[in-house]
Amino acid sequence: MKAIKKSLTEEEYLYLDFSHQTEGCIFPLHTSVTLFLLSYCDCKIFKICLVVTKEVSRDSSLLRDDLIQDVEIQIISRQELPPIVQNCCLPAVVERSDNFCRAGLAVVLRHIIQKSYEADPLKKELLELLGFKKTCLKACAEVSQWTRLCELTIPLAIENFLRESSDQPPTIPVEILQLEKKLSEPVRVHNDDKLRRQKLKQQKADGVGPPLTKGKAKSKVHTQETSEGLDSSSKSLELKVAFSKLTVQEEPATTNREPSHIRKAKASDLPPLEHVFAEGLYFTLADIVLLPCIHHFLVIISRKFSEKLVEFPLLASWYQRIQEVPGVKTAASKCGIQFLHLPKLLTTSTEQHPNLCEVPGVEEQSDPLFIGGPRPTMAKLMEKGIEVMFSPHPCPTWTLDWNVLPAAVSPKEGKMSSDRALRKQQQLNNLVYVGHVGIVLAHMLPSCQVTLIENKELSLIRAKKRSDELGLSNIWFIQANMEYFTGMFNIGVALHACGVATDMVIEHCIKTRASFVTCPCCYGFIQNTSKFNFPKSEQFKKTLSYKEHMILCRFADQTAVQLPPQRRLIGKQCMCLVDLDRARAAEECGYSVQVISMEPESCSPKNNMIVGVPI
Repeated sequence: MKAIKKSLTEEEYLYLDFSHQTEGCIFPLHTSVTLFLLSYCDCKIFKICLVVTKEVSRDSSLLRDDLIQDVEIQIISRQELPPIVQNCCLPAVVERSDNFCRAGLAVVLRHIIQKSYEADPLKKELLELLGFKKTCLKACAEVSQWTRLCELTIPLAIENFLRESSDQPPTIPVEILQLEKKLSEPVRVHNDDKLRRQKLKQQKADGVGPPLTKGKAKSKVHTQETSEGLDSSSKSLELKVAFSKLTVQEEPATTNREPSHIRKAKASDLPPLEHVFAEGLYFTLADIVLLPCIHHFLVIISRKFSEKLVEFPLLASWYQRIQEVPGVKTAASKCGIQFLHLPKLLTTSTEQHPNLCEVPGVEEQSDPLFIGGPRPTMAKLMEKGIEVMFSPHPCPTWTLDWNVLPAAVSPKEGKMSSDRALRKQQQLNNLVYVGHVGIVLAHMLPSCQVTLIENKELSLIRAKKRSDELGLSNIWFIQANMEYFTGMFNIGVALHACGVATDMVIEHCIKTRASFVTCPCCYGFIQNTSKFNFPKSEQFKKTLSYKEHMILCRFADQTAVQLPPQRRLIGKQCMCLVDLDRARAAEECGYSVQVISMEPESCSPKNNMIVGVPI
């Protein structure tokens, strides 16, 4: 209790959108999801503000009491938001200083879990919501299909479904079918092999497992478990593992060695693990996010089109099973969620559900004329007049006088080795000359407002500490994905933005007609995403296939100092060609763009800069 009292003196403000409320559901669904998590965590450490539009009444009594039990909520208008929040998508959490904001559903929910645990360290089950290595929904939606499905596309799809629902048979959102397909896929966990051998042993003991044969074992998914079935002695190994963790019980350790036929079974002969929850065997934040969304979807389906339930038996089974998680029913009740009792559904293979086969996936791109290696690809570009070419550095000898700057301005204060700090200073010299960066910019241009946007919380916390030491008042810190920042700006700067993060920065700058200075990194992580397809420019698209472009990206990462000189040279040339494609794409959007090498080139193996100015 002492920890809880201490946290109350450090309250943060949580801002949630509110558009309307119908049948136990607050819209947008992001708000319903956030309130459900607060209820599940029994979290009282945030001051909650519902942000309404002009058309919505500010009378809080109009909010049904059973939706927000035990939660004090303030109603405000968007004009009353702190300036930093007005530049972000909601939900958002702001510290009292009003210059540190966390925005976007996944970031905010992860923060609520962390703060709830800090307030009461005895609630270790809350940290388990973050999953293995605490990475659940940590990857940004721009690059993670799973985060995007949970955080963006499913909530939006169900909102549209609820808005358009009528008495006519509905079209099931493709995102629901994608989730059903996800639940049909084998589960991968860190102790995968051990659990699958235990499952094989259990199947042999029960006399239900198939005999060991060559080739992969075929998965048959049974989804008829009910709340009564969960307590039976015959429940599956997956259920035993999942619910033993939820009830803080460990499976009995077996000291006997596994039988020889179990130990020697090939990995391809082991039975696959089946989903218990959304991400696999364990209850995580993903289940918290999906539950309010799926519940309201099922309410409409079961009420008007119950015959449609057979199209997603795995989802219905997940919905039934999640109700048995300790604390879920209580939290749901406080939020006005009255669980449905669905009929038992059984499926033995996805073949009985043709809609699963219709779900769009990632297209396999085949090229019968493809020849591996970077040289054939580079030669192909040369035939079309596309060659490695760098623009001259505007002032290769210019440098900041780091000795006269306050210590907190220097990268040395960022917890790194002296050698790395020197290279970082050299990198910053280049970016500062053509665009400036972060704390250096805020210190040297006090009349400018600087916004640092970063998905890594620890990096921002360190930067804020340095900013506080310098007494800077012209800097904001925002932990969010790039697309959740909606403010206007004049120039965007990114130092070593990993993979497609460089493309996200450039795209965001183009949308606001801002100049940009980017230093790309991790070319090997570049791949097609929901937002980007490579090559990007029309000129490169006419010459290279996706696979050929990926060859350039993979070899562009081979510039480490320990590699042979000739190999590093090819890596540098591939870097240039990948960045020329980015430059050409920006030029097609009305920009003047240059690809420049940093000085000295030894400051980093990834020493390209892409500098763009709107024409």
